Amino acid sequence: MKKKEKIVLAFSGGLDTSIILKWLQNDQNYEVVTFTADIGQGGEIKEAKEKAEKFGVKEIFIEDLTDEFVRQYVFPMFRANALYEGYYLLGTSIARPLIAKRQVEIAKEVGAKFVAHGATGKGNDQIRFELAYYANNPGIKVIAPGREWNLKSRKDLLEYANKNGILFSDDKINDPPYSMDANILHTSYEGKVLEDPWMPPDESMFLRTVSPEKAPDQASDLEIEFKEGDPVIVNKKSLSPSELLDLLNKIGGENGVGRLDLVENRFIGMKSRGVYETPGGTILMVARRAVESLTLDKGASHLKDEVMPKYAELIYNGFWFSPEREMLQSLIDQSQKKVNGTVKLKIYKGNVIVTGRKSKSSLYSNEMATFEEDSVYDQKDAEGFIKLNALRLKLLKNGS
Repeated sequence: MKKKEKIVLAFSGGLDTSIILKWLQNDQNYEVVTFTADIGQGGEIKEAKEKAEKFGVKEIFIEDLTDEFVRQYVFPMFRANALYEGYYLLGTSIARPLIAKRQVEIAKEVGAKFVAHGATGKGNDQIRFELAYYANNPGIKVIAPGREWNLKSRKDLLEYANKNGILFSDDKINDPPYSMDANILHTSYEGKVLEDPWMPPDESMFLRTVSPEKAPDQASDLEIEFKEGDPVIVNKKSLSPSELLDLLNKIGGENGVGRLDLVENRFIGMKSRGVYETPGGTILMVARRAVESLTLDKGASHLKDEVMPKYAELIYNGFWFSPEREMLQSLIDQSQKKVNGTVKLKIYKGNVIVTGRKSKSSLYSNEMATFEEDSVYDQKDAEGFIKLNALRLKLLKNGS
């Protein structure tokens, strides 16, 4: 009898990846190795091992990668102040490279030639997973059930689950109101009732944030200290990267911070509507720009802002391991060497309000900026500067 090929599946423990696991075993005759990454999403992690064992999986990997995720992926991305299409903080996009990289490593450890994921054939995640797989092992073979099986609807999936003894709760019988993804940085919702971009999301959907209207009437005061561009201390307490983001998520969520409703352009070509909760990330974005406003030279600051959209697009599209992303990362990291200091904030009813910033590396000069008399700047110097810059405008007018 021919020995079964091993395949490493990114396994959440939820219904969809449970169906995939069974399909790989029964329909494709693979020996499935499961990998469940804890990156701060909570919930299904506890059930993943139990479910994998129930399905007869012999090699089960469950790893807490939360701190690595924040330290080596989220914080480097935040140094760029990355926003996709002006708003999206890339919470789903940044999670895929780490999971895919570790999957490929596990495949090598267990002697597997194949890896599999649970992304659909319409979304961005299939691209993000697979680009990362090939970047880390060009010879790896990828199975994407969403593109290969004949289960085309939610009804088909539930019938397959029922036929194969996969238990699911009663609320799975009817189409769910949306699809959800989560990690320590954010929670995202899409599909079903959210597919009409005119219809507002139901308030009961949100898990991390209260609505701004229901947030406390008293503001929360925060101080965040940065070292070389990364946050290290909150309210005078040193925290690990994941502890720090957890705390900011809690404070932001309690005060209605971090909701986003966005129609975005997927890499695969279509538009989609996503609703996101990123409370801690939203606070960090505002605080980081505040400390940079003191410590970054104008030219460096503006160059960072110019390359940021390209950097964000690379991450959104799944090119974390590309040479161009690494080149941009080097530029960004170089800019952060003196981004040290403390930012003072008020968090109030969905708003993140900067009330102060200070830094030993500050380029801000009181003497230069004052409207009072000073001895460091001759205002007459501005005249020559203005005339030099006006020269081409004069020539344009004279030549018309």
